[in-house]
Amino acid sequence: MTVLADDPTAAAVLAAVPCYPVPPQGRSPALDRLRAARAGRGLAIGIDGVMLVLRRAWLELDFPITTPLALHVPYGSTGACRAELRCGLIPGEHLAHILDHFRAALPNEAAAFVLWNEATHEFAVDFPAIDDATPSRLVYRTPVPQPDWHVVCDLHSHGTGPAFFSATDDADDAHATKIAIVVGRLDDPSGLAMVARLCADGMFMPLPRSPFSGDRHAD
Repeated sequence: MTVLADDPTAAAVLAAVPCYPVPPQGRSPALDRLRAARAGRGLAIGIDGVMLVLRRAWLELDFPITTPLALHVPYGSTGACRAELRCGLIPGEHLAHILDHFRAALPNEAAAFVLWNEATHEFAVDFPAIDDATPSRLVYRTPVPQPDWHVVCDLHSHGTGPAFFSATDDADDAHATKIAIVVGRLDDPSGLAMVARLCADGMFMPLPRSPFSGDRHAD
């Protein structure tokens, strides 16, 4: 057995985020366990680079974080980049409800969360406590989910302004795993604007489509 650290705290930290080389043929039981886990994260190292493998009850994420290795190593491929919602797409009526709430709050900004229950597979919308709301500023509180509930999506509006992620959003999202969405131009007759991203381990990744069924707003 290889000991990665002689300090117990350091060993526990390394065990929480393990690093696995990909075999050139066959399978890696350790990587298979991580990819099948309900929750966890680790790194896979292959000839094509380093991949983050992150699992949540509602999310499966395999995301390359480096370019292919410049040196020759006897490793296999880490596999394709993928992001799958284990919870499935969020029902579109929840988005309609949230947008109605955002429009009712105009000219001020507003916020909403979508939660998912892994036991019942139901979704719910939570409108958080607001500490301060103006047309250009919003301070709100992230909900503390009850057992079996998970925060999947964090949405806030920019009122009549454009949809974009601010430096404040970047700081707030840096330590969370969630889908973040900003909605803007809520009063525009030609249609609102929406931007979305997946936040994971300090990285911000664009979404290929909206997480809501039937919606194509998100860029």
